[in-house]
Amino acid sequence: MGKININTILEKKSKEKIVAITAYDYTFAKIIDQCDVDLILVGDSSANVCAGHNTTLPITLDEMIFLSKSVRRGVKKSFLMSDLPFLSYQASVEQAVMSAGRLMKEAEVEGVKLEGGEIMAETVYKLTRIGIPVMGHIGLTAQSEHQLGGRHVHGKTNNQAERLLKDAKILEEAGAFSILLEMITSELAKKITDSVKIPTVGIGSGKDCDGQILVCYDLLGLDDSFNPKFLRKYAGLSTLIRNAVNTYSSDVRSILYPGLSESY
Repeated sequence: MGKININTILEKKSKEKIVAITAYDYTFAKIIDQCDVDLILVGDSSANVCAGHNTTLPITLDEMIFLSKSVRRGVKKSFLMSDLPFLSYQASVEQAVMSAGRLMKEAEVEGVKLEGGEIMAETVYKLTRIGIPVMGHIGLTAQSEHQLGGRHVHGKTNNQAERLLKDAKILEEAGAFSILLEMITSELAKKITDSVKIPTVGIGSGKDCDGQILVCYDLLGLDDSFNPKFLRKYAGLSTLIRNAVNTYSSDVRSILYPGLSESY
């Protein structure tokens, strides 16, 4: 398979499901890029899974650039994107241009993702017109979770559904090449997907989105305490890692490691 670009993603709309996953460092990125994955996102969820914060709000643009540069070195095939972190794009269109431009220039990502619907239309329009691919993000927008009153499913009421459908269409008109739908009812996610010509990528939004994304640490089962309804764990690495580290510890204390073959 050759290098995946924005046209590859666009052409998958309604034809073949888009496979997306997060990555935060070189080692994981290199492994994931060797798999059948279309899009790798350096998510601001790194604030949670890498730094232990309760929200995504604390991570800075400089930290996102560092992580994205690390992932970039491991990615050769997949389409690489990065989140714009909180307060790196909301203040003004000019701020968004500079922040997205730094990610594109310094980390060599191929696109950015930002949260918000209609309110971000002018920003999306400007970024795409100067050559920066943008993925929109509606539904549960973690950077606004205090305003939203926590993490919950969106689109349950008629007013919510109408607003989210409007947001999706406005993002498409503004130039977004894709929209991430997070924690939106399956029925509404299907309606949005059918209503726009650009691909939708879902997380907790049902099977009818054009693609799906999960946090790599979540699907690998690295956190026993994180078990939302939408998550399917494809491995239980936390148990494997604990067993490996405890075996290593036992071998060291029993003077079984290092052995003759591991000594110089």
